[in-house]
This record gives sequence, structure tokens and C-alpha cells, in this order.
Amino acid sequence: MTSHSERTHALLSASGSKRWLTCTPSARAEGLYMQELSNQGITEQESPFAEEGTQAHEYSEIILERELGTITKAQATRRINKFKKEKQYYGPEMEDMVEVYTDFVMERVNAARLETPDALVLIEQRLDFSQWVPEGFGTGDVLIVRDGVLEIIDLKYGKGVAVDAYENPQLKLYALGAIAAHDVLYDIQEVRMTIVQPRLDSISTFEVSAEDLYKWANEVVKPKAEMADNGDGDYEPGEHCRFCKIKSTCRARADEALETAKAEFADDGSLEVKTPEPATLSDDELAEILFVVDDIEKWCKDIKAYALEQALNGTSYEGFKLVEGRSNRVITDEAKAINLLLEKGGVGEDDLYAPRKLETITNLEKKVGKKAFAEILEGVVIKPPGKPVLVTEDDKRPAIQSAESAANDFDDELLS
Repeated sequence: MTSHSERTHALLSASGSKRWLTCTPSARAEGLYMQELSNQGITEQESPFAEEGTQAHEYSEIILERELGTITKAQATRRINKFKKEKQYYGPEMEDMVEVYTDFVMERVNAARLETPDALVLIEQRLDFSQWVPEGFGTGDVLIVRDGVLEIIDLKYGKGVAVDAYENPQLKLYALGAIAAHDVLYDIQEVRMTIVQPRLDSISTFEVSAEDLYKWANEVVKPKAEMADNGDGDYEPGEHCRFCKIKSTCRARADEALETAKAEFADDGSLEVKTPEPATLSDDELAEILFVVDDIEKWCKDIKAYALEQALNGTSYEGFKLVEGRSNRVITDEAKAINLLLEKGGVGEDDLYAPRKLETITNLEKKVGKKAFAEILEGVVIKPPGKPVLVTEDDKRPAIQSAESAANDFDDELLS
């Protein structure tokens, strides 16, 4: 078993497979970029979100090992107490969210053992899929293997980006590694892949036959992986750029964003630069622009963040300089300030304090616990209609049936 905190990442990692399967040269370009940072003595820091996710995985490992009987309850208690003291992100929310995940895992384990009493259950298992991807390996959170069926369950602790199991390449690569390791004993015919994202109240499952998985591996993954390993192919900007390490300086992404920003869509759908006629854009032209405006905004933010980071490290950009941004005044010694104001300010103590304000719902929920909070304040906490937003048709949220009604609801919300 591989500890989650000790995981290593291959050049063609399963977690980055959506990117390198689409934009094959990106993996090598990322590798060169990271090598360049290393040569400069710069170490990539793990983000707070990644660190929080790592700790959630570590906590779930302890709970699952206890439930599976691989450690005693006493051992689990000692490890949990140690975890609570040492890990900064532990709290009622993590406890509740991990419970959602581990409960689901144990439900699937019990179901598998009803079918196959000696079903194999593996936690944090290293999986080798190098038969299709050069030096390809990854770590599966939970593997359940019973006669004819392989099940993979993956915990996603983040709440910023929803991740769906449908045709998920990361889980499919994990499945290939698991089949390669266990097919001889269990004759795997079907694969079930599940992503549990408890903080978004999401559990999604995708099922595929082993035959179709092998077909995808041989016809899609293997040739693309060979191209990616060699740094061949064309750069393809898209949603997969989000976590790419060269997203800020990628020329293909810049070219696409700049071309889109200065272009109007012609009747045939191609891009051409011209003076717009008539003077205003049509609804169809606005629809075309809406499809790409988010990507342009993301690219602009990435460029600004990257340039600031480089400037702080000594890079100079012609026409630009580093300056101090705006800041707010702060009181360095609150107790001293209170005494001085009471003594010399001509005010009373009541004048120095803001009115008491109830904590945010999120913070109250963390302190009380998600389940207890929901039970205690049932009917007192409501979720009003959200501000209307315009999204693409593939978004899973239901469409608002009446634009007039939506506008009125939002106006009422502003007035209330």
C-alpha cells in the first residue's frame, strides 16, 4: 500500500491524462518547465487545496483500515488522535465528508462480498499501466475485485471543480492497471468506476466492459501516449489547460485567445478580422463569443498572475514596474489602542465595538458538524434562488423556464 502523501507522479500521469491525451506535446513541455525551475532552485509548492485533499485521503485511509479490520480499533484511535493534533485541515467538515466516502466504500465492499466471499479489497494500491503508457503508473484509492467484476472508487475532496466518472480517463487508466494485475485470478469482464465528491454532494458511476476498455487502450491511449512521450503532435488549447503548468506561457493558447479577441465570426464560422457591419453584433455572433469569453478571461488572469510571480523573482518587462498595491490600515496592538481611546478619545467602551454578528453558515456548520447542523436548524436555514447565470447547454443544472420570472426573483432577492 502506498501512502497518499508519498505518491509520486509520472510524466504521463493518470491524473493529467485528459490533458496529454488531447494536447500530446504538453507533457514534455511541462517536464522541461519543471526542470528549468529546479535548475533555478525553485521548488513547486503544494497548494492549500491539494494539501487539504491529501489530508482527507490520509484520514479516510485510517477509517477504512479500521472498518476492514486491517488495523485494530485501538490502533485506529491512536492514529486518529495523532492525526487530529498534527493536521491543520482536520475538523467536523472533514470528519463528515470522509464519513460519506467511507460509508459508500463499505457498502460496495459488503455488496461485493455477498457475491464473492473472498473479494479482494485494496487501499492506496499502486497500479502499473505501462503496457500502454510509457512508465505509466498511478495509485488507486480503493479497488474491489470480485469474480468477473472490478470496481474502482476514487475520492475527490475538492469543491471547486466537479469531476464526473463518465468516460474519465484517469479512472480508466487505473482500471487497466488493476485488470493487468488481477485478471488471471478473477477473470474480469466488467469494470465499475465511481468518483465520490462529498463536498459537492456528488457520487457518479461509469461502467464499461473490459473488452471496450482494452479497445480504448490499444486504439486511443497507446498511440497518443507514444506521441506524448516523444513530445510530438500539436498543442490543443481547451478546458484541459486549467491545471497545465505552462498554461500562462503556452503560445498556442495565447494565439487562440488573441485571435478570438480581435476577430468577428464570418458567416461560414471561420475567423476573420474586419470592420463589423452592421455596427452592432447579432444574437448569433454574441452566442459564438460567449462560447470563448470564459477561456479568454482565464487566460488573461493566468498571464497576469504568472508575470507578477516572475517580476517578484527579478524578471523585468518593458513598460511595466512593480509597485505597492493598496493596503488597509491595521491596529497592531488592540488592547493598547482600546485603553488609549478610552483614556484620551472621549468615547465610551460601547462606542469601540461593532455589533455582534452571527458567524457564516459555513463556519457554523464546521463547528457544529454538517449532520447535526442540518438536523438542529431544519426549516430555519433555506437556500434562496441563485443569481441567474448564462451557461452552455451541457451544464447539468435545469434551465430557468421564464426569464421574466428569474429577473423578478433576483430583484426580490436584492430588495429583501
